Amino acid sequence: MLYQQIHLTLPAWTHDLVDPAATYTSDEEKVALAIDLSRRNVDANSGGPFGAVVFGPDHRVIALGVNRVMPHTCSLAHAETMAYMLAQQRLQQFRLNELGGPVTLATSAQPCCQCYGATMWAGIDRLLIGARAEDVMALTAFDEGPLPADWVGELNKRGIEVVRDVQRDAACAVLKTYGELGGPNY
Repeated sequence: MLYQQIHLTLPAWTHDLVDPAATYTSDEEKVALAIDLSRRNVDANSGGPFGAVVFGPDHRVIALGVNRVMPHTCSLAHAETMAYMLAQQRLQQFRLNELGGPVTLATSAQPCCQCYGATMWAGIDRLLIGARAEDVMALTAFDEGPLPADWVGELNKRGIEVVRDVQRDAACAVLKTYGELGGPNY
């Protein structure tokens, strides 16, 4: 018999991490939360050094995600895709911004080629990035895959504003720690 269901979860430590009434008004606060998730994921040994958070127009968290590739044996379980899927389920909307108001994804590191594609279709208006892909590849064993030469321009054409290098040093510190621990490239 073939499997007919997929079950992906976040680690238990994420359940009460965020106050749903809290607002994160600055880009720095939003990315700091994503970086905190990446750090906690490494510390708890519950996945790779990546965190992502979807914020609604009210600057409140809709959903969060951390890398869960190894625990779930699923190459699609990246932090960004986990956050997108959980936000889509919560809002019952596959294009997150179609319910009104801008939607933002804050991520601890630049999306890889897989998450770049998901970002185009998830329905977000802003993408906030901590570490760059070159940081990820220099500090860890990850291969982030190919992106179009003008990947930022391609997202901009689709109405997605890209803000890079937000809390970059803090994001790189988590990647460096993970790389020094010799973590697997998931």
